[in-house]
Amino acid sequence: MNLGKKLVFLAIFAGITAGISAQSARVIPLDMFLIIDSSAAMERSRTEILGWVDDRIIGEILQEGDRITVWSAGERSQVIYSETIRGSTDLNELSSRLNALDASSRTADFSGALNELRLRAAAVPNDRLAYSMLITASAQGLAPVLAGENRNILRWSRSDRYERWQVFVLSPDIGPRVQQAARAYMDSRR
Repeated sequence: MNLGKKLVFLAIFAGITAGISAQSARVIPLDMFLIIDSSAAMERSRTEILGWVDDRIIGEILQEGDRITVWSAGERSQVIYSETIRGSTDLNELSSRLNALDASSRTADFSGALNELRLRAAAVPNDRLAYSMLITASAQGLAPVLAGENRNILRWSRSDRYERWQVFVLSPDIGPRVQQAARAYMDSRR
């Protein structure tokens, strides 16, 4: 996906918390990647987090033809849902899987999910938009991410903070693209 397309996409979704309705705003199909903290820290905010996902992602963003992959980040990360949305039955199944999420792990393996997310996001065809989010209630869970190979993913993220949790909108491959665009700009100035 070229840098211009990514920037347009990020601009479109910058209003996610402002309540933009994807059903009326988007015609390009979406591949959404969602990582949800399933550590015990998430349990305190479970109702609020799942309500937000239900309202904002299931209710406003996803539409027929979109694909979504959801990881549960517990002791180890695992995909708990990965389907193309064909209608309300799929949205209801997604909601059911999220509500059944076990949030009792001691830690959250975000690194494992982010590694897999990067591979999947890189394979998204150019005629689709890739959109990645990480929802966490555990600052401890992010420490390994900030120290490891995925630290640049958070460098180019946007964060919405709530009382006890936060959502990161990620762009897993934008760092090298920004560097490439900066080099091209500097070369054009010579």
